[in-house]
Amino acid sequence: MSASLPLASLNAADQPGFVALLEGIYEHSPWIAAQAWSQRPAGGFVSLDQLKYALAQVVRQAPREAQLGLIRAHPELAGKAAVAGQLTAESTDEQSRAGLTHCSPQEFATLQRLNADYNARFGWPFILAVRGPRGQGLTRADIIRTFERRLHNNPAFELAECLRNIHRIAEIRLNDRFGAVPTEGNQVLTWAEELARHTEGTGPNGLDDQPPLTVTYLTPAHQACAAQLQAWMRDCGFDEVERDAVGNVVGRYRGSDVSAPWLLTGSHYDTVRNGGQHDGRLGIFVPMACVQALHRGGRRLKHGIEVVAFAEEEGQRYRATFLGSSALVGEFQPAWLDLADEQGITVREAMRTAGLPADMTAIQAIRRDPQRYLGFVEVHIEQGPVLDEHDTPLGIVTSINGSLRFAGEAIGVACHAGTTPMPMRQDAAAAVAEIVLYVERRAAQDAASPVGGSVGTVGVLQVPQGSLNVVPGRCRFTLDLRAPTDAQRDALARDVLAFIDEVATRRQVRIPVEPTLAASAAPSDPAWQARWEAAVQGMGLPLFHLPSGAGHDAMKLHGHLPQAMLFVRGGHAGISHNPLETVTNDDAQRAVQAFMNLLDAL
Repeated sequence: MSASLPLASLNAADQPGFVALLEGIYEHSPWIAAQAWSQRPAGGFVSLDQLKYALAQVVRQAPREAQLGLIRAHPELAGKAAVAGQLTAESTDEQSRAGLTHCSPQEFATLQRLNADYNARFGWPFILAVRGPRGQGLTRADIIRTFERRLHNNPAFELAECLRNIHRIAEIRLNDRFGAVPTEGNQVLTWAEELARHTEGTGPNGLDDQPPLTVTYLTPAHQACAAQLQAWMRDCGFDEVERDAVGNVVGRYRGSDVSAPWLLTGSHYDTVRNGGQHDGRLGIFVPMACVQALHRGGRRLKHGIEVVAFAEEEGQRYRATFLGSSALVGEFQPAWLDLADEQGITVREAMRTAGLPADMTAIQAIRRDPQRYLGFVEVHIEQGPVLDEHDTPLGIVTSINGSLRFAGEAIGVACHAGTTPMPMRQDAAAAVAEIVLYVERRAAQDAASPVGGSVGTVGVLQVPQGSLNVVPGRCRFTLDLRAPTDAQRDALARDVLAFIDEVATRRQVRIPVEPTLAASAAPSDPAWQARWEAAVQGMGLPLFHLPSGAGHDAMKLHGHLPQAMLFVRGGHAGISHNPLETVTNDDAQRAVQAFMNLLDAL
């Protein structure tokens, strides 16, 4: 079969021909291609992305028994079929690329044990896209670590994870069949991997044996990232590259019309402690890849593109967040210069050490004039499981959730656990336990809201000087309440606070609660949201809308410029703020294509 099958040939085929052309894409499961042909759009598939999505949706809509049949059609990794040479050509190639045909005796024994344990627990073979996020092949150590980690998943989740890996396997096979190479997506992943070499920590951090990635504001690792980003931007062809007064890295690619307003975009390059490679940074690399492509093609758009790699968003080193984007909108607070980190180093001192002016006049000078810009757009990894759960690579963000945070403490009476009858206790921890469960129930009531659901979290629970045989007299807790609109957020907070008062009265405990943060929701600008929609539709992909539960730099720009965001699917069920955070080269390529579509439409 040809190594570069034209999509037109597939569209022209009848059902038997269509199935034959896609033989081997889904292991021993021709029914998937047959159903995709029956459901194909009029005129055929407009893109390989549309075909991939259609095939995945056939599996998604199939009965559970059919899904289990698909999973069981796959061979074990380094299993009996592999040893006997009975794998399909595709599976043989994949296992070979991952080095599974060259296991040491110890590795082979470990894989056989894991295969047996996994089958005993779940009743189907372990499925992993062993060619990995780049399509080149995972290491045997990566495969074994993933195998061991997933062995502890619950069955429903693990079945879905197996199907997601099958779709990734099929995607790579389709790329091979059609000769598709995600060049820009590979470049984005290369940048992410190389920038991750700059970190404040070394060695494994105990989570899947991955090295920690920690880059906090103006540390040596942070400054190394800034220098690397500037070098890459110059290599991409940006006309101007600079580091500004707060450490933001700014690249400008001029438009053909010098009087036309600019498009502002970007995201942050600092990380949480032990974070992932793509949080924030994906939103820098995607527009960089677009500028690189424009420059190589000798193209100038009417509007210039300004990419800002924001120096600080996460609030990890200092008790302030959005330092980078706050400066661009004139909201950098003078008091922030005097904030000190755990070592007593102030922001002012850190700035001077990093070669920055540490002067409010210089910081105020980088404020952007909204009249000079069309708007602000941001690409970001979703940081959640929704897109991955729906087998959808890109999502249109409708709003960045508003949030309210509180710190509370239930104050009851500490007393003997053996001698105090249950009806006579003033148990502070039990009171907070009721609150935890109510927050969960009440937030879930908003699931059907037309603007998106609410979320509520009690992230901190602490019983000071707790003891095994003492009824807790105090229990500290936090509340984090978020919703797509301020009205929905405030209604959630009113109900939670009212319930806290009711619990306090009923249990005869005091529960003072103090607000610690209030952030307004940032709805996407309708016109810019529509531009993202058109960009995604132009790729033959469906529109999937969702709110952002996390905060982003776009929140700070929201009050000054129209803003809208595009989410990119994350792997491992969308895990983020974690070394396991991952994006495939194909999804990165889709993000670049969507961004380029948006630019071309301007």
